[in-house]
Amino acid sequence: MLRTAPSGVFRAAPIELLVASEHEPADRPRATADLHRVRHRVYAASARWQALAPWDRYLARVHAVALIRPGAVFCHESAAALLGLPVFGEPRDIHVFDVGAPSTHRVGDVVRHTSRIAPTVITCNGIRATAPADTASALARMLPPAFGLAVVDAAISPRQCALTTLTEIEQVRLRTVDPRGIRRHDWILSAASTDPESVGESVSRAVISWLGFAPPRLQHEFRLEGCTDRVDFWWPDCGVAGESDGYGKYDPSDPAAAHRALTQEKRREDRLRRHVRGFARWDWSDAMRAAPLERALEQAGVPRVAPTQRLMLATLRGNRRSL
Repeated sequence: MLRTAPSGVFRAAPIELLVASEHEPADRPRATADLHRVRHRVYAASARWQALAPWDRYLARVHAVALIRPGAVFCHESAAALLGLPVFGEPRDIHVFDVGAPSTHRVGDVVRHTSRIAPTVITCNGIRATAPADTASALARMLPPAFGLAVVDAAISPRQCALTTLTEIEQVRLRTVDPRGIRRHDWILSAASTDPESVGESVSRAVISWLGFAPPRLQHEFRLEGCTDRVDFWWPDCGVAGESDGYGKYDPSDPAAAHRALTQEKRREDRLRRHVRGFARWDWSDAMRAAPLERALEQAGVPRVAPTQRLMLATLRGNRRSL
């Protein structure tokens, strides 16, 4: 099924891409100090390319393939990049769906996927990709569980992308005939929530559960001293608040604004500490290593209610790519 998506659904290329003519070899530039070769016939300014975040470099690579392979249907992490769903680090491969392929296969860094049941495809500004529900469902099967949960949370959360619903993802799951990753997919659907407002919160929520701690409430608001303060995690039975810090919270390019934001955050935390019995703070690295998050919650007084799920925690190893 092919649907036309509203203009602006897909993220634009984060950098200008230059396409060399294949009919005029003399016009083809070479990778130099000024130009970076994104892929065959596609170049970008080297300085700007080096300044891109890993996930933006990946998005630019997806757009580069779209420029030289019009009609390609992007899927998996490549579709996620276009849709604005979480992408972890810079994935190695570009993923496209080819309904006519006899089997999934790789050509260079392009992986061509196929399936007996074709996904729903959307088109926007001449680019095609699998629909949000199909993309989220595919990534729930192929990514490490905590990452897959973050993608599904982002896809259904009004605080993030709000591109689809859990019901639509469940419908894609019911049409799936490939058994690979189905148990992981089903766990993610059972754990998914519209409450998280960041990838870090979703991953932290998974790790907290696997460590055996009591499940928290998310995005709880406190009205204190004339202010409304919202915390990422709240354990009402033990009076503990938790915060998952993400990257980019303070803009280093604007020191004055960063200082103001840091001061406001300190005042906010001081207010909260006067009204809660415990306070835990951790970052992405703490959650991915699990042990630092475990210590933070133990010290704050969050109770354990279940055994540690060591097999699930083991899925974090080797997958510590940055946001």
